[in-house]
This record gives sequence, C-alpha cells and structure tokens, in this order.
Amino acid sequence: MNNTARIKKNMQLIKLRKLIIVSILISFLSAFLAITLKKLTDHYEEIFSSQATLHPLFIFLFPVFGLSVIYFLRHYVFNKKENKGINEVFESTGSKTKNLPKSKIASHFINGLLTVVFGGSTGIEVSTVVATATIGSVAQRKQNIFKEYKTELICAGIAAGITALFNSPIAGLFFVFEVISRKITRAFLITNLIAVTFAFGLVYLIDEKPIFTVDIITWHIRAIPYFILLGIIAGINSVYLTRCVLFFKNNLSQIRSHYYKILIGSVILSCSLFFFPQLYGEGYHAIKMIFMNPNEVKISYSLLYTFIGIIILKPIVTSATLFSGGDGGVFAPSLFIGAFLGLFVALLLNTYLNANIIPVNFMVIGMAAVLSASIHAPFTALFLICGLINDYTLFFPILVVCLISKYTAKMIYPHSVYSYAASVVK
Repeated sequence: MNNTARIKKNMQLIKLRKLIIVSILISFLSAFLAITLKKLTDHYEEIFSSQATLHPLFIFLFPVFGLSVIYFLRHYVFNKKENKGINEVFESTGSKTKNLPKSKIASHFINGLLTVVFGGSTGIEVSTVVATATIGSVAQRKQNIFKEYKTELICAGIAAGITALFNSPIAGLFFVFEVISRKITRAFLITNLIAVTFAFGLVYLIDEKPIFTVDIITWHIRAIPYFILLGIIAGINSVYLTRCVLFFKNNLSQIRSHYYKILIGSVILSCSLFFFPQLYGEGYHAIKMIFMNPNEVKISYSLLYTFIGIIILKPIVTSATLFSGGDGGVFAPSLFIGAFLGLFVALLLNTYLNANIIPVNFMVIGMAAVLSASIHAPFTALFLICGLINDYTLFFPILVVCLISKYTAKMIYPHSVYSYAASVVK
C-alpha cells in the first residue's frame, strides 16, 4: 500500500470514528430531551386537566392563557421565529445552506410543553422531532467533515427522540426513512443504528415503561374482513384530519392578527373541551381510561354521542390549536382518533352484526391504522404501536390494516400533512 492510499484510509477511519462519537452524543442528548419532555408533559397535563375537571372555568382560561404565553415567548424570547413544525426539518434537509437555529431546541421544548399542558389538543411528538433534529443539525455544523452528513445526523437525532418517546428503536428507524430521508446510505445506517441503540439503552437503563398497558390475548382469522373495514374507515378518517389541518393552515392564513388567531383557536378549543373533556391535551389519559376494560363496554345513545363527537371534533380542535400558535402535529391526534374509532367500530359490529370481535384489538389496530394513513408511514405505525403496548401479538393484522389505511387515504387525497409540507418546500 503506497503512502497516498494509507493516508486516505487513515482519513476515512478518523472520519468514521468521529461520526460514531458524534452519533452517540446526538443520541444521548436527543433521548434525554425526549424523555424529559414526555415526563414533564404527562405530569403537568394530569394536574391541569384535573383542575379543569374540578373547576370548569379553567377550561375557558387555560387555552387562551397557554396560547398567549406561547405567543409572547415566541415574540420576545425566541426572536419572533415562528415554529412551523416538521416543515422546518424538510427545509433544512432540502437545503445545503439553510440550518435549524439552536433556539429551536428550547422553543419547541417549551412551546410543546405549554401547548399540551394548557389543553391544546395536539401532542409533543412533532415538538420532539424538530428539537432533536436541531440537536443533529447543530452537531453537524461543528466540524467541516460532518457537512456531507447533514441529513444523516439530523435523522439520527430524530430517530433517537422517537425511540425514547415510544420505546421502539425500529419505529425510530422507519420514521426517519419513510418520512424524512427516504433513502438509505452507509452513513445513514451507521449514524441511525447507533442513535436508536443508545437511545433504547437509555430507556432501558431508567426502566421507562410502555405508555399503555394492554392485555392482548389473541386474534381470529374470521375477524380479517372486519379489520379490512376498519382500515378503510381509518383511511377516510385520516384524510378528514389532514384536510382539517390544511384548511386551517391555508384558508385562514389571511387572518394576520395573532390576537385574533389566539381568540378564535381558544374559543373553538374551550367550547369543545367543555362538552368533551377527553379532548384535553394529547389525549393519552383518555386512551388509558378506555383501555381499562374495553371488552366490557356496552353501547348506548350517550356513548354513541360521545364517540361521534370526539371523532368529528378532534381534527377540528387539533387544527385550531396549531392555527392559533400551538406547537405540535398529528401524531398524538392520530393515535387518539384511532383508539376511539377502533372501539366505536368494534361496538357497532358486535351490537348490530353480532360479529363477536375483541374490542381491545380494534382499539390497538385503529391507532396504528389512523397513524399510518395520516403520515403515510405504515411500518413506522406498525412498530410504534407494538412498542407502545410492548406486545407483538397483533403484528400481522396491524401490518395489513396499516397498508390498507395508507393506500385508502392516498387514493382519496395524495398528500399527508408531512408530504404536503415537503412538496411546499420543494
């Protein structure tokens, strides 16, 4: 081996070693941020939602207060930089010169927390995605040798964050592949495999439990036609969610005054919460409640009214929250809608068609189906839901229904919220 080849090989080894080290650092920081945000949000959301239940006046005060605080923080602390959600990530990965500023870590962390805690009907997932993407972006700018790995390091931060949120390293990998990168390189595999491995190691080290405790016993082949029906309904419902978000984003953008936006969003949110308190925040507490004993639930007119109201209103209040300045996305709303939609469909089938299906299975599959169709990422939804409940019994039916719901949604409307944002950037 001549000197030139030896030097070149040594340079490659140095670059690889630095890439591994920076991936580990990004993984730890991103996972730590995600876990901290999740725990803080879960703790304070429970406190504030309990107070709103005890004192209904707070239902009308919390949203307007939370959205106002977010606006003033953005205006006076975060240099008037608007949080545009995952669109910011697409802008950064799609440009060699445009980078995510450091302030995005704090702004999305704080604003995501405040949005959900004060009743904003969204989730912290997209806030986590942008904040952890920024960690990867900042690390990439530290040394010139990392410039060619911009997308890979941004994806590493996101993958670690998703892994920490949902206890699923495979979901983290599939999310950055299906939604962000859409291509696999050797550097992508190295950085992201390291990121999810160390993130999952941190989750295991602190003994982080799955978000939902669900007892899945079995599923029956005779239920497959009903699963297919659920996939089609979930696909249609996800299009409704997407169109609601885009309607508020595009058709109400002519309202320039931030105060009017806050007022409109708060009124829609507060009125909806007054009649359906289950819509408060990301909705995981409401999902946990119906997971307690779904197989024993009996259908009634009041239950039908509640389910129909929740399924119709959730996309509207989510859209209103984002339109009025709240931080978040469609991740948590999709899971929330999917759980209630799955239980609703199961109860209708059992009551009126004597289908004798297992409601809890439909809840779990519904969550995956709506998420898959909403973000057009079936494998992300599959592994994310299995990680959420720490059970792979329903792996095959979830896979089938996720594919059906995604392609049903794409046939009706070709864009998800994410792909629409990406096409706007291009």
